[in-house]
Amino acid sequence: MTQQDSCDSCSQKHDCREVYNRMGNAPGPSIAIDVCLAFLFPLVVFVATLAIFQEILAATAEPARTLISLALALASTLGCILIVRMIKQKTCQNDRRSL
Repeated sequence: MTQQDSCDSCSQKHDCREVYNRMGNAPGPSIAIDVCLAFLFPLVVFVATLAIFQEILAATAEPARTLISLALALASTLGCILIVRMIKQKTCQNDRRSL
């Protein structure tokens, strides 16, 4: 059964279509950058810093290298998240002042 088939037998299909049209045409800023900063940026930072710290600590024994690299990568990611939040908060405050 396709989406269209289930909509054809629904008594509220016109209401759903209207809601989707309104939401699709709603004015407002794009949130694509915010989504990337919230979800993709921390993952990229974590993976990159983990790889970097693994290379830096290559001479260290294996269990210690993994734990230290993981801890440093987590700390770096947390630091980047906090920096992005502070920057976002500052820009939101500046945007409110300009209104």
